[in-house]
Amino acid sequence: MVGLMDATEAVENRGWTLAHQRADVGFTVLHQRVQLDVDLALRKLKGSTEITISPHSAELKTLRLNCRQCDLNRLSINGKPSASMTYTDPYKQSRLGWNAGVNQHHMLQERLEGQLKVPPPEPELVINLPKSVRILELDQDTTLDRAGKASGDPMVVDVTQNTKPAIDQTTRFTPIIISVDFSIDEIRDGIQFVGCNSGDLQFPHAYSQNSLPGAACCLFPCLDAVDSRSTWEISFKCPRTIGDAFRRPTSLRSASTNETSGPDSQQAEAEQLPSLSDEEEALDLVVICSGDMTDEIIDPRDSSKKTTSFTCTTPVAPQHIGFAIGPFEHVDLAAFRESDEDDKLGQNAVPVHGFCLPGRADELKNTCLPSAKAIDFFTLTYGSYPFSSYKLCFLEDSMQDCVETASLSLCSTRLLFPEDIIEPLDRVTRQLVYTLACQWSGVNIIPKEPSDTWAVVGMAYFITDMFMRKLSGNNEYRYQQKRASDRVCGLDVARPSIYDTGKILWLEPSQAEFLALKSPLVLFILDRRLQKASGSSGFSRIISRVFLNAKVGDMVNGALNTANFQKTCERLGHAKLDVFFAQWVYGAGCPRFRVSQRFNKKRLVVEMLIQQVQGDAQSEVDIDPNTFMRDVKEDLQGIFAGAVQPAFTGPMTIRIHEADGTPYEHIVEIKEVMTKFDIPYNTKYKRLKRSRRQKERTTGPAIDFTAENHDDVLLYCLGDVLQTEEEVREWRLSEWSKEEEDKMSQESYEWIRMDADFEWICKMQLNQPGYMYLSQLQQDRDVVAQLESIQFMAASREHPLVSTIFIRTLMDSRYFHGIRTAAATALARLAKDEIGWVGLFHLEKAFQEFFCLPGSKMTRSNAFSDRASYYIQCAIPRAIAKIRDNSGKAPLTARKFLYEKLRYNDNSNNEFSDSHYLATLMNALAESISSAIPQQLEIFDIGANEGDELAFFHSCLEEIDRYRRIDEWIPSYHNILSTTALECKRRLMTSGGIPTRAADFLQYTQDGCYSDLRLTAFSCLVELGLTRNDHVLRWFLFVLGTDPSPYVRECMLHLFGKSLGLAAVGEISHPTTASAAPQPTALIIEQESSTQARQDDLARRKTISGALAALRTDLAANTTLQSSLWQAITSPALTLPQLGALLEICSLLYEPQTSILVTLNYPRYWQCRSSGRTTLPGTSKPSLLLKFSHTSRVRTKLVPKLPLRTAAVQQPPLPTPSLKRSGSSSSTATAPLRLSIKPPKKPGTPGLPQSAGMLAPATPSEGAKPKLTLKLNVKGASKAAGPGTPRG
Repeated sequence: MVGLMDATEAVENRGWTLAHQRADVGFTVLHQRVQLDVDLALRKLKGSTEITISPHSAELKTLRLNCRQCDLNRLSINGKPSASMTYTDPYKQSRLGWNAGVNQHHMLQERLEGQLKVPPPEPELVINLPKSVRILELDQDTTLDRAGKASGDPMVVDVTQNTKPAIDQTTRFTPIIISVDFSIDEIRDGIQFVGCNSGDLQFPHAYSQNSLPGAACCLFPCLDAVDSRSTWEISFKCPRTIGDAFRRPTSLRSASTNETSGPDSQQAEAEQLPSLSDEEEALDLVVICSGDMTDEIIDPRDSSKKTTSFTCTTPVAPQHIGFAIGPFEHVDLAAFRESDEDDKLGQNAVPVHGFCLPGRADELKNTCLPSAKAIDFFTLTYGSYPFSSYKLCFLEDSMQDCVETASLSLCSTRLLFPEDIIEPLDRVTRQLVYTLACQWSGVNIIPKEPSDTWAVVGMAYFITDMFMRKLSGNNEYRYQQKRASDRVCGLDVARPSIYDTGKILWLEPSQAEFLALKSPLVLFILDRRLQKASGSSGFSRIISRVFLNAKVGDMVNGALNTANFQKTCERLGHAKLDVFFAQWVYGAGCPRFRVSQRFNKKRLVVEMLIQQVQGDAQSEVDIDPNTFMRDVKEDLQGIFAGAVQPAFTGPMTIRIHEADGTPYEHIVEIKEVMTKFDIPYNTKYKRLKRSRRQKERTTGPAIDFTAENHDDVLLYCLGDVLQTEEEVREWRLSEWSKEEEDKMSQESYEWIRMDADFEWICKMQLNQPGYMYLSQLQQDRDVVAQLESIQFMAASREHPLVSTIFIRTLMDSRYFHGIRTAAATALARLAKDEIGWVGLFHLEKAFQEFFCLPGSKMTRSNAFSDRASYYIQCAIPRAIAKIRDNSGKAPLTARKFLYEKLRYNDNSNNEFSDSHYLATLMNALAESISSAIPQQLEIFDIGANEGDELAFFHSCLEEIDRYRRIDEWIPSYHNILSTTALECKRRLMTSGGIPTRAADFLQYTQDGCYSDLRLTAFSCLVELGLTRNDHVLRWFLFVLGTDPSPYVRECMLHLFGKSLGLAAVGEISHPTTASAAPQPTALIIEQESSTQARQDDLARRKTISGALAALRTDLAANTTLQSSLWQAITSPALTLPQLGALLEICSLLYEPQTSILVTLNYPRYWQCRSSGRTTLPGTSKPSLLLKFSHTSRVRTKLVPKLPLRTAAVQQPPLPTPSLKRSGSSSSTATAPLRLSIKPPKKPGTPGLPQSAGMLAPATPSEGAKPKLTLKLNVKGASKAAGPGTPRG
């Protein structure tokens, strides 16, 4: 048992641990009250919340909560304001404040490291308790009494505890109430607004998107962890009608008008509001929420608004609180409950409500018809429903098909289908039943640790399949289980165990898909083994006990642990399950058996050897572009596959059908890699020849089933149609040869069936002859045995006799429809030239017999009232499309068959839609003609055959395009005809049949088309390699980052990862035209590539490191990818997980650079232009006006300083100083000296008018007189002067 091998150290270095568990925060949330005011028009939210917590100790000083994208307006603790807090909003840190690029991705990742790591995220709101808040210990007797009631002791359990407030159940210290007022102006996650923009024609509504931990805190502050469960009170304030939602009050309009710029702002506001008719404005808004509605009142201050309140008395996590607000229509699904079920349940019948947008009530009734029946089945079989009612609400643009919250399932409208649609019936029904089952196992019961997720998911799917068996029958149930087992055997290669998979569900959605596939199968084989070992009721009784333990409180916090789950299974199943859990839960992989058998006539025993070969060296497979991102993440995070188990152990039932037709069961214990044993033989009667039996059944009298002729008695068998000589000739059937009949007559038993009770998820290879598998196909009533026979014979060598067996299986309506469709698919392998195309003949003959006019190849009008017949009608064209000749081309007969069935399809008298059937024919025709592209020859080279081929090819293209044009005028269900037409074009472009044009797909990628049609168009662009075009790539990433639909963004993110995978492994298709294809007679020169090139190509296809190196080399210089990818990262429409995914892609492609790119504008040259002369105010002379402006010419080099030219600019003369004595002439000897400086006259600039003197060097203005004061001492003057003489 090896799960994630030695990866702990590498993983912890990245900031997260394998446990994924939140550290003890020091308190428990007991109750939370939330009040939300939702503004649909402005797409804003404001509200308040009160969180009642129970401290774990009196030393609690800090409270840590989750809160995102909220603006906190007020926070108080026990009514006292708290000023000491730290709030870090990751959405405000999701953008660098400078001109960064893809090489600075690590800087953004470091900012968001705490929130981008695996759930649960780090708390964003840290509150320090004020000193005035004291935590006191409550009375000990009261505490013990409450603790006893909350304990798992059945002697003191209070069965009414779930109806009491959580604060009265388990509190040791004084509870603390945290009150927060908040508002959200820019919503990016947690809630989705639909139809609130002018360009969105959908009905306005809003709903929560808190399906994962870390999303609920985007709506209100809380402790967002799956193990933080409390009771809830929730109230919503919203407009009463749609018209009230988009009709702003006068006061707000006037205030907005005064604050903004008048008409422009009003026009912009009007453009943002949707256009609604009078009937749409009058539709009432309905609030749907988890829990029970307590009241709905009109706001006394504003009659256009109402407040709806709900309570949830069952403790649930914040992620299990969901709501929706919109003009929903209500459908009472309990009205479809049958009368006998009403009598059984009486008052305990659970109300079931359905809600949908206007006009889709009929689709909701048809889609959810089994819901009431399913909830009654679960209640009677496994225990009471954990809530008081169940509600389903169907919404637009939902990211997931179903989101399970407490007593409410938020579903996508993609699941709805009308009565005339057949195809999605089984798939959608199972999905909705599973969503209901999650109310027991998934919402009420949660995994204690992420590694325990397999048990919770497995139980939900197990009880879902139990109901589907009751609804659809045992054959359908076992058929689907066998197909799921084969899928698990194919997928469970180099993967962790299902126990360890729970720890890495955050990596990729495909991890959850694999867990949902294998977990119920493991419980299915456990149920089979427990029923046989102990004779008990199997796993159903164990599930009932688990649900009961959660109800009465034996399961702490409703958390299920794998170890406790194993003990419960052992106690109720009366068997030790250590080995089973070690191999199937904690271990990885599936066994592969190779079985050989031989009958020993002397000892009258069957000698058998069972060998397990899963430990043999497996060939290294190529990297799958669809799972490239998952493989890369596992490689970078150090997540390794579980060790291959050399031997699986356990009991295996072997059933030998001996010569008298009696089955003898033998239980063998598999303990080692190689197991040998002998099985005793019991029958003394000889085996009756097959030809004699068939002749007696068809032409002879009835066989007398009496004791006297018991030697000739055989069991009744299937596939005995088309037995007359005329039918054999008409259908070109083959019979057993004389040698084969003699060999069959010598066999001592009919066939051997390994694992007859379906107790293993394995691949079985048994070396018994083909005629024994034929006996198993015809005489074993188990559909699993019949399917195994079909699979064995389909893989055998082509022979006309095998085609005869398959066509008789297809024509026998007593077979289960899955067996008949499998036989039709297998017939395609028998359409070979070596055996006369007998498989193709049988398929065409069967279609003509079932669906054409008698004696004609003209198809009858469709009639899909028989579902089994409908599946056969779809399976035959799919099989014919796969037929190829020795050169790899589809025969012209097959292509014409598909073309005629598509062209002459008639659905005028059918009560059901033929959209899916037409899509099947279109896909089949495109697959067939893409293998036989006609050569585009010159006119004088075209012969009769080539011209017919080319004309027929263009007729096929025109027929496919005709249905695409029809779908534009008369839309099909989910635009499936247009979607299929795009897929057909993509297939033909890949094969070179038609030129590659991006415009054929880009027109369907615009907003306004159906979401799945848009995604199909983008998928075709990716698979054709058109994303290498800069314009297509820019548009692709723009839609990924800005599309308002979270579903579209999530799917685009997956397509982006697929495009990187295609580029990494070198599978970006570069289609060649048909004219470029080499002629058969042309000379082809093959040039061997270098050894290093071959090694590099092998490395990029086989290893993650080689693929990443090649990817970086190919995309490093793509500046369009760099700029568009970073623009998508900085988009405000992305959710935090989507932002983290794009940052992770950046880390794969680009090296981090801790730098800031500073952008400076080049200096531009100035220009000067004259604007004429004018008289400036305060002047009398006219002045010349000059206008200076920048030119478009930029200066990229420094300009050296130019020397001044003296001839152009004349330096002014220096002022001349002069000394003079002041005073009269009589006293000049004693008068002080005065220095006077006279500035020279202002010279003009040569070559320029005087008015342009401003360009000359600066000189003092005319009115300014320079002053200079000097103190001079004259020698001898001081002595001659008197004491009162002043000094100069």
